[in-house]
Amino acid sequence: MDIALVCLLAAGLITGFSKFSIGGMGALILPILLIAFPGPEVLAITLPMYILTDILAAGTYRKNIDWSVLARLVPLCAVGIAVGAWLLSGLSNGHFKLLLGCLILGMLILGILLDLRDTTFMKLPIVGHLMGAITGFISMTANSAGPLVSLYLMEQKLSKESYIATRAWSFFLINLFKVPFFLHLGLLHKETLWFGVQALPGLAVGGFLGYWLLRRLEFKQIKWLIRGMSTLAAVQLFGFG
Repeated sequence: MDIALVCLLAAGLITGFSKFSIGGMGALILPILLIAFPGPEVLAITLPMYILTDILAAGTYRKNIDWSVLARLVPLCAVGIAVGAWLLSGLSNGHFKLLLGCLILGMLILGILLDLRDTTFMKLPIVGHLMGAITGFISMTANSAGPLVSLYLMEQKLSKESYIATRAWSFFLINLFKVPFFLHLGLLHKETLWFGVQALPGLAVGGFLGYWLLRRLEFKQIKWLIRGMSTLAAVQLFGFG
């Protein structure tokens, strides 16, 4: 089997599993795809997969959405996405990989600092807006904002059902807004769409496994799985930088 197809199926499997279960595993996908595809085009390959699973996840978890949390988080994502698109337009492949490593390292440090502090401040509206801008930037440049959004939503003390639904709708809206920017950058085209189609079998299997696992876990277990997978993803992705 061609190495590119193996990478695409593996990326699809992780995408489906992440979207329908614990989330926060997006950073695992880029290191896998970078084995077969150079540079920022890996972002465009994953975008159709993300949007497809976002549509399915948003439809599945259309109840228990905390719209007040979404209203704080999503609007300024547009600013972060625009800044990220501007930065991507001038990056070489080598600088792109270095950027990925730096972003993930920064998110690891942020997570450690927040673990050592009282995080009740994350309920403040201004923090939600700031998180939104940072989320948009990281999502546009690294497709790895899952751990950050998961961290923010966990600190809102939502129920398991509300957390899952609000997270699904957050990324549904964010990824839709990224489409015109990827088109403008010339990263999203017929070839990258075809690569995304080849990942669909893995996507279907991963989605089924994720949905099956989610129904059998308590929220406390999900929280620690998210943190563990986020740490693993960050270490792996930084290694590719």
